[in-house]
Amino acid sequence: MECVFCKIVAGELPAERVYETDKILAFLDNRPVNYGHVLIIPKSHHENLIDAPNDLLCEIIMAAKKLAPAILKATGLNDYNLVMNSGKVAGQIIFHTHFHIIPRFEGDGYGQFRIGEYKEGEKEKMAAKIKKYL
Repeated sequence: MECVFCKIVAGELPAERVYETDKILAFLDNRPVNYGHVLIIPKSHHENLIDAPNDLLCEIIMAAKKLAPAILKATGLNDYNLVMNSGKVAGQIIFHTHFHIIPRFEGDGYGQFRIGEYKEGEKEKMAAKIKKYL
């Protein structure tokens, strides 16, 4: 397997590890949006959120809750984004489940989502479609 994150877990590639359990690993992103940008991954290979087992996702979120305040203290910042890109169109580059904790500061250039709106009646139709597949 040629997964970069699997190679980091195996110790075949270097990473600046900041937190680790038997199931997950957190390390500094090599190409950070801002200093302190951390990635949290499961040690086992799963392509995205839907593929990852619930127990791993719970552990990742609990790690994010633990790491975020430490990152903010280390960077002297107050705000952050917790981000997951799922799929190529959504910006996923490495197809191994991972979450980003990105510390933020005013004017850092990291954009926000553009805001749209539904046409009359479309909001209800979309909600009904989503509920149908739950």
